[in-house]
Amino acid sequence: MSKLIFEKSKKGKSGFSLPEMDVPMIQHGFETRGEMGLPEVSEPEVVRHFTLLSQKNYSVDTGFYPLGSCTMKYNPKVNEDLARKEEFSLLHPEQPDGTIQGALELLHNLEGFLCQITGMSRFTFQPAAGAHGELTGLLLIKAYMEDRGEKRDLVLVPDSAHGTNPASAALTGCQVVEVKSDLQGGVDLEDLKSKLSPRVMALMLTNPNTLGLFDENIVEVARMVHDAGGLLYYDGANLNGICGYVRPGDTGFDVVHLNLHKTFSAPHGGGGPGAGPVGVKEALVPFLPVPTVDIDSRGNFFLNWDRPKSIGMVRSFLGNFLVALKAYAYILTMGGEGLKKMTQDAVLNANYLLGLLKGHYQLPFDRICKHEFVLSTAPLNKYNLKVTDVAKRLLDLGFHAPTIAFPLIVEGALMIEPTETETRETLEEFARALIQIEDEARTNPELLREAPHNTPVRRIDEVGANRNPVLRFKK
Repeated sequence: MSKLIFEKSKKGKSGFSLPEMDVPMIQHGFETRGEMGLPEVSEPEVVRHFTLLSQKNYSVDTGFYPLGSCTMKYNPKVNEDLARKEEFSLLHPEQPDGTIQGALELLHNLEGFLCQITGMSRFTFQPAAGAHGELTGLLLIKAYMEDRGEKRDLVLVPDSAHGTNPASAALTGCQVVEVKSDLQGGVDLEDLKSKLSPRVMALMLTNPNTLGLFDENIVEVARMVHDAGGLLYYDGANLNGICGYVRPGDTGFDVVHLNLHKTFSAPHGGGGPGAGPVGVKEALVPFLPVPTVDIDSRGNFFLNWDRPKSIGMVRSFLGNFLVALKAYAYILTMGGEGLKKMTQDAVLNANYLLGLLKGHYQLPFDRICKHEFVLSTAPLNKYNLKVTDVAKRLLDLGFHAPTIAFPLIVEGALMIEPTETETRETLEEFARALIQIEDEARTNPELLREAPHNTPVRRIDEVGANRNPVLRFKK
């Protein structure tokens, strides 16, 4: 709570009114409100305090949010309204199958849509987010390998991969082996060849990758991994760069996770929760988490727990149902051609913005990008400036900063994803801001080093905040 709310505190004020308790109070040994030293303020003061705090927040509903690989796009409010309908929001996950036929039919239909979009055979909706989907997908591959009597313990991960990829692989007990990128920003085939062996369980890959580049050798990459006995895992974080045009399954991927909360409408980040459903080719279907949504001989939907080779549950019930509902509504609204248009606009916006900026910032891989691109601020090092300084200065100019310092293979990386929902005018305004910052870096670098200048909070001690976080209220 801010200092302001304590300054308003006056003994005897109350911001709530509750009826007197008609049951004995159970003592748990916790401090009472009075002992905690909470401020005493009126209800209007409480409302105004938190409303003012909310107005200081930056969100995709108030401005451009160009976080690369995060797809912070505007999401249709109609899908939020649908998820709030009592027919959906008041469902209980332990209701008998016969009382939730509509919900099960929705999941069954959505599974069919996702299979069509990705080229997979079946999906599970249990994973609660993309990284959870990664872990689930690798557990499925591991179970498949063990069922075949193979003990493989290496997972190959490109040096441009999302940080969750090696983390997920490590959680399965596998050893992570890095694969280098080539001069075009794709997988280096020679390096990949040198690291393939009978121990390789899988290669984790997102395509387009975190550089925003489509790997033109993906079919050859898949052949090499399959010939070595491994499988291909598709990190679906960047599906919105190819959706409707290329199906991961058709290029050789065996397992796919999708971020429904990124590509298909549900808010990402603070708006959560997320959903990271995992799809698999036919050979891995027996290992999917239980239960799956199936249809009996009478045409009724039911939760199928009779799956002897299943890896078991990876989350309670069927995952975040309301997020799946939003994705279902989005896909129905867009249709096949609409999803292709989504991809077209995402790619067009990214390349237009890249064209505006490429003469002002270093471009490590000078290629047509997909939904996002990566610039480098390395040339600003001579002014004793870092990518953080550029990001902080953007806050002064009214924009949320893009993803910075990632991927790690690009020094001073600015990873920018404009998304398909932004207008040309917004992109041009953002480009002008970055061009202004580049000019300021040459003429007044101290301005950047001290930025931001006009935000509610200036530069914080990020190292101290990470090492010594304050996680509870203190008097």
